[in-house]
Amino acid sequence: MDIKLSQCFIAVDDHDKALAFYRDVLGLEVRNDVGFEGMRWVTVGPTTQPGVEIVLEPPLADPNASAADKKVMAELLAKGLLRGVIFSTDDVDATFERIRAAGADVLQEPIDQPYGVRDCAFRDPAGNMLRFNQPRKQ
Repeated sequence: MDIKLSQCFIAVDDHDKALAFYRDVLGLEVRNDVGFEGMRWVTVGPTTQPGVEIVLEPPLADPNASAADKKVMAELLAKGLLRGVIFSTDDVDATFERIRAAGADVLQEPIDQPYGVRDCAFRDPAGNMLRFNQPRKQ
């Protein structure tokens, strides 16, 4: 059996700001931009991984959700308590400098972790934590 990751989801509160970050700062390509029932989903992904998509969606992408539930999800997003993503890179220090120079919110500068990677972390415009790592050189 061959199982592969196809899509993962990141909640965003402003698709235009999210696009500016994921497309323009991280360099991901936009694969789809769809509106439906007053909501918008945008899919992005690395050019080197055509089979993997990150779906940028509203914090609660359910048209039947109550106003109270939508409010709670928006509050959790604002606190940075929803999803996060870990990206791999071949040069975490250069990646860090490029993202920091674009004005992203730095959570952690590059550091060697005891579990074998060198990584750094940022928040995207919606508050989601994004980590970038590379295997530590031996």
